[in-house]
Amino acid sequence: MDVSWATQEGEVVAEKVLRYRRDESGWKKCREGVRNLYRGEGILCGTPAEVWDCVKPVAGGLREKWDDNVTSFEIVQSITDMLCVSRTSTPSAAMKLISPRDFVDLVLVKKYEDGTISSNATHVEHPSCPPKPGFVRGFNHPCGCFCEPLPGEPNKTKLVTFFQTDLSGYLPQSVVDSFFPRSMAEFYPNLQKAVRKFHH
Repeated sequence: MDVSWATQEGEVVAEKVLRYRRDESGWKKCREGVRNLYRGEGILCGTPAEVWDCVKPVAGGLREKWDDNVTSFEIVQSITDMLCVSRTSTPSAAMKLISPRDFVDLVLVKKYEDGTISSNATHVEHPSCPPKPGFVRGFNHPCGCFCEPLPGEPNKTKLVTFFQTDLSGYLPQSVVDSFFPRSMAEFYPNLQKAVRKFHH
């Protein structure tokens, strides 16, 4: 993959996800003109470094251990220490109505001056990662998460997440519409348990 294109594309995606983060204008489940962009927010007991350790996009990381929606996470191409192409595979869900999926994404990690760490991703094609048997290839539109320090609360972290995923395949819209809010609702308590388990 062309490094200069990947670097530029990573920054474009990060800028877009940052705009989502700064937009405080009454979020609903679905924003006009954006295909089902979901926003989640929660305060977690744990430092930003501890929370980040549980969500950061690394092969063999903690995310595979605690997130029921992630079967495996692998690095397809490491471009810089902050930019990579990844493949995430997910298990079947919604009582097997949703078969296993995989997603190939360009992922950029950014660190901001206030101590926030963000992960920003969007789907890409990669020659060494063609569709695999047994998986439906899904597509992540610009998405990500922000691990933000809470002023005056050094042992707490605000985590804001954005999901904008096309699961592909022939799925009833009602299945898709119920799956994402439920999986996001489970994400935060499961992450809190993981932070406690791995860091306390």
